[in-house]
Amino acid sequence: MANDAGSGYDIESYAWDIPDELIAQNPAPRRDESRLMRVSRDDSGIETRCFSDLPSILRPGDLLVLNDARVFRARVTAKKKPGGAAAEIFFLSPASEPNTWLALVRPGRKLPPGASVELADGSVLDILERTDGSGRVIRLPGGMTPGELFRTHGLIPLPPYIKRSTADEERYQTVYSDRLKERSAASPTAGLHFTRELLDELARRGVGHEFITLDVGIGTFRPIKARDFREHKMHSETCAVSAGAADRINSAKAEGRRIVAVGTTVVRALESFADESGRLACGEGITDIFITPGYEFKVPDAIITNFHLPRSTLLLLVSAFAGYGLMRRAYAEAVARRYRFFSFGDAMLIE
Repeated sequence: MANDAGSGYDIESYAWDIPDELIAQNPAPRRDESRLMRVSRDDSGIETRCFSDLPSILRPGDLLVLNDARVFRARVTAKKKPGGAAAEIFFLSPASEPNTWLALVRPGRKLPPGASVELADGSVLDILERTDGSGRVIRLPGGMTPGELFRTHGLIPLPPYIKRSTADEERYQTVYSDRLKERSAASPTAGLHFTRELLDELARRGVGHEFITLDVGIGTFRPIKARDFREHKMHSETCAVSAGAADRINSAKAEGRRIVAVGTTVVRALESFADESGRLACGEGITDIFITPGYEFKVPDAIITNFHLPRSTLLLLVSAFAGYGLMRRAYAEAVARRYRFFSFGDAMLIE
């Protein structure tokens, strides 16, 4: 079907109303108990299922592609020096100079370059300079490695719209996250619905899976502010596809098997490593791919995803895949049926 673009390039066409009470503050009691909206791009309908039904929905031979990134304890609370006012540092990634990191700070107005904050053990973080997007360059305490800082002082950074979650921090990690890849500032949340038992059942029914990695950046939560979304500057994220994964995904495509991307992060990584024919290369790199309606997808045949924020790059991506009109109808039905939205919410299968 045509990937219609709503009202041209106006981001207000994607300002769909999501009632606050539908924003999930905690995950479902069991990961695979969330609801699953099945959306058919051939216009055969929209139906409500349970995520645990996935083995009876997917086809033998389908290949799931999962993001095995793991969230690190990026949020650090501190006190401003002098005065002791509360401060928060959200670490993003290493900066260019040794022992420095890129970060977001709060309150930003009171933490300009030259300011310092103190951790609970008396260690001091120095704010060196501003970066694009109101960020900061932070110098870590002398003699303290990033790993020591995050293990000792860090907290898992839940999304800003989750105000009162009591969930175990592991529920914001996928069951297949790789502890050696603990670099992500946010979770690839479409994968939160999978249990190991569900993956085993899928395998028994002939649905395989492969892992790739995209370290999710905090930019994933930032709404598009430009009225014309073509003017939006997309954030960059690191990603990697192994030679084995590329070979097996390419083989599945060549055999006519469906590639089912689990999450928008997987879609972005696959499309970033694919050539015009859809053949996937292996390697590591940085992607700032911005997928909007009108984009021609090369790799995924279906997407499992959560329900996304209005005016977000993620909503544009799924609208590009399914078509604007179909996505708008699906979101309206999700609101009417009281689906749970965003990171800890329900899921959607677009096929």
